Amino acid sequence: MNPSDAQPTNAKPRTDGLGRVLIAVYLILALAATLRAVYQIVAKFDEAPLAYSLSLASGIVYIVATIALIRRRGAWRAVAWVALAFEFAGVLVVGVLSYTAPALFAHNSVWSYFGLGYGFIPLVLPLLGMIWLRRDGVRQREREAAEAAVRDTAVGPAASADGRPGAESGTGTGTTAEAEVR
Repeated sequence: MNPSDAQPTNAKPRTDGLGRVLIAVYLILALAATLRAVYQIVAKFDEAPLAYSLSLASGIVYIVATIALIRRRGAWRAVAWVALAFEFAGVLVVGVLSYTAPALFAHNSVWSYFGLGYGFIPLVLPLLGMIWLRRDGVRQREREAAEAAVRDTAVGPAASADGRPGAESGTGTGTTAEAEVR
């Protein structure tokens, strides 16, 4: 087999398994939270302004996270990490405040009681997202290393300026003694 024909065998599609499910759940949650919050703000904002504003903020974070998880290369990867970390922190802070200062929330938000109204999905989802991003990053680095190894193997050993394989360029006269030192 010619080394230049070798292809990494463990290359996976950009979004596979857990990634597809994660993105689908984020998309559903983004739409549900955003549309619900928009309705609540338009119809009854004066009843619970903090809760409805937090629900809108969470919906926007879910939209950003969904887009960033789909694209997740380059700057989008950093955006995904920030969105997931913000989301997780929001769920924790609002969850704790729901129990310790319930007067702040006349009505529940998406993140109230750690996402109880949404089956705790808001609590678990950012954790799964961070695990997936980390795993995907490791896999991407492994894929790049495998591709680099294939390229290096296809090129072969380095040759010097005088055409001798493996000799260093511009060193000595190539005598037997010099070869023994190397």
